[in-house]
Amino acid sequence: MFYADLHCDTLTHAKRLGERMSDNRLQTDFARLKQAGCAFQCFAVFLRNGTAGDFSEYARWFNEQVAENFAICAPVLSYADLTAALNGDRLGCILTAENIGFIRSSRGVAALSSAGVRMASLVWNDENALARPNLKYVGGVPDFSSREERGLTGSGMEVAEALDKAGIIIDVSHLSDGGLSDLLRGRKRPLVASHSNAFALHPVSRNLTDAQIRAIAGCGGIIGINFCLDFLGGDDALASALEHIVHIVNAGGEDCAALGSDFDGMPPQRGMESCGCVPALLNMLEKRLGARVAEKIAARNFMRVFKEVCG
Repeated sequence: MFYADLHCDTLTHAKRLGERMSDNRLQTDFARLKQAGCAFQCFAVFLRNGTAGDFSEYARWFNEQVAENFAICAPVLSYADLTAALNGDRLGCILTAENIGFIRSSRGVAALSSAGVRMASLVWNDENALARPNLKYVGGVPDFSSREERGLTGSGMEVAEALDKAGIIIDVSHLSDGGLSDLLRGRKRPLVASHSNAFALHPVSRNLTDAQIRAIAGCGGIIGINFCLDFLGGDDALASALEHIVHIVNAGGEDCAALGSDFDGMPPQRGMESCGCVPALLNMLEKRLGARVAEKIAARNFMRVFKEVCG
């Protein structure tokens, strides 16, 4: 069964560490993703306090890495690219942006689109000019108890509207409750929580409540379960991820669950140490929910959203 992964930080860390994307010592690389059956991988540029120039350098480097590995990789900018990569048995590589606090206007969004970005989040764990996060750090330690009711700023609303117009998927992982409510109000276009889990199973502020899950499903959106035990709970990421996916399906329906590993955004997690562990999760999903639903969660739900938003 082929799959799509909505979020990993491999791009950012590979460049910082001087690794290559083709093969490396990290949790994912092009070769191992192909071997694991990954059809589409979203690669995030994560900038905590970066500039537009910093982002451009990461995007340039990533596009070079994909081009150098054309035998097994294909850049994905449109749904036609997505299906061509799948039919050609090449890894579809999608550029995403985590924390676009350096963007202030629709002009900046246009630059993201030109660089190849097809999904972007307004904020990470630090408040910026666009939005506020749910998970906060106090003295360098995560505060998992507080949830943030403040919504998007005026600039954040402007940038979100520009993302919609540009055909860039808005990613709401890390976004405050208030910001999510702002985006969902009257919304018809899908949103994505690229790497978020279920609050009902593990009550930390980075996770989504059942009401939020239903609201994201209601606009046609999807939620990619991440494999970090801080947000899954328990001591086995494979077993816990399965339960969170099943909960998402029960709360929001079979069309809203997906995978969003967060590989290389966390240390190796027991049971899901690298992308090589994903096939085991897919096998468990098929046994638990049946092949049709498992295939939706693995990739089809993401493909639908990508087609609707990105064209």
